Amino acid sequence: MLTVAAIAQLLIAAAFLSIPLVRHRYGAAAKAAAEAELNRQGVRSGVLAEHGMRFDAGGHETWAPLSIALVMAGLAGLDLASIPWGQTLTWICQALVLIVNAVILYSNLTAATSIEHAFAKTGDPELARIDVRRFLAAAEGAFPRWVMPWLQNARHAIVFGGSILVFVALLAA
Repeated sequence: MLTVAAIAQLLIAAAFLSIPLVRHRYGAAAKAAAEAELNRQGVRSGVLAEHGMRFDAGGHETWAPLSIALVMAGLAGLDLASIPWGQTLTWICQALVLIVNAVILYSNLTAATSIEHAFAKTGDPELARIDVRRFLAAAEGAFPRWVMPWLQNARHAIVFGGSILVFVALLAA
């Protein structure tokens, strides 16, 4: 059963690796589309950079998913080797990955509202008048159709379903 857990963990690792890979490949186009939409709305250029908004694979958009993928691959190795303390680490880390993915899903679902609130808190009237939903739609539209919603939903399904499979496999081991 630990082999089943390891396979699920490797699939979860691949799902997390897809995040920076897609952002690296299509992030510049998403940024350009978002900036074009902001320009259409009459918002000054550079506002994204001023507020740390990125669509590429820089910063935490790279190190966080890569770190999770490495942890999942390491745990898969420990589980394949049937190292007892590997199972303990798997329980802890897999629970954390499940929680992190729930936060990511929540963030995805509430992105527009969160950005609207963040812009409003700045007190900058130019930011407060941005149509955030159109701005985000423009950025998302720069990604291929297979990314949003298909890859995004598949990634969540793999992480949630794979985590449950890992827990079941650990219980059965």
